[in-house]
Amino acid sequence: MIIDCIGCLHGYHPRLEGGDLLIITGDLTARDQPFELIGFMLWLDKQEYRKKIFISGNHDMLHEKNPIKICPEVLPPNTEYLCDSGTTFEGFKIWGSPWSHRFKGINPNCTAFTYLNEQLHYDEHIAIIPRETDILITHEPAFGVLDGIPNEDGSLFHVGNKGLYGWLKYVERPKLHVFSHIHEAYGTEEHFPTYDDKMMISVNCSIMNEMYKPVNRPVRITL
Repeated sequence: MIIDCIGCLHGYHPRLEGGDLLIITGDLTARDQPFELIGFMLWLDKQEYRKKIFISGNHDMLHEKNPIKICPEVLPPNTEYLCDSGTTFEGFKIWGSPWSHRFKGINPNCTAFTYLNEQLHYDEHIAIIPRETDILITHEPAFGVLDGIPNEDGSLFHVGNKGLYGWLKYVERPKLHVFSHIHEAYGTEEHFPTYDDKMMISVNCSIMNEMYKPVNRPVRITL
């Protein structure tokens, strides 16, 4: 199965090759305006995939305030929007969750689906992820996995979700975990360190870099 992964579009609509499954990990528009969401839907409708799945990110305030704007009736054909919910495709169990943690100084216009209490977030949003999930889609990365922001000394400051890291390490390892949010950490990691060495592909598919320039390519995965 050919899977293309993109995220943190911020209004940019990349040219895609088409395939079996398209995954989009949130932050869809530049200014969170209704006309931008319409433009995203029109672009999405033209993409040649047998299945298209997207979630929200912290910039998608419109989705949190007005979920009716992304109800199934307004979505393009063969498209699903996931929000702490799941679907299946070609026998793969897929789960999507839009949440990310709220940090000091965050733009108040970019706080959709954000949390302050990590334990509450784990109980309400991570613990409900079904066991035997094959493809996990989140906006935020797990702690220590393609989540690093460079410090001045060249080291990395890891900002991912610790609860999600624990779930992936000790509860369940999907075949594929797709996310974005941390633009600086774009890339793919093909092994997740677990106690039983179960393989997992982790993908940070942010199209934008840290300067909000669309320099990164869609990430293609074959499962």
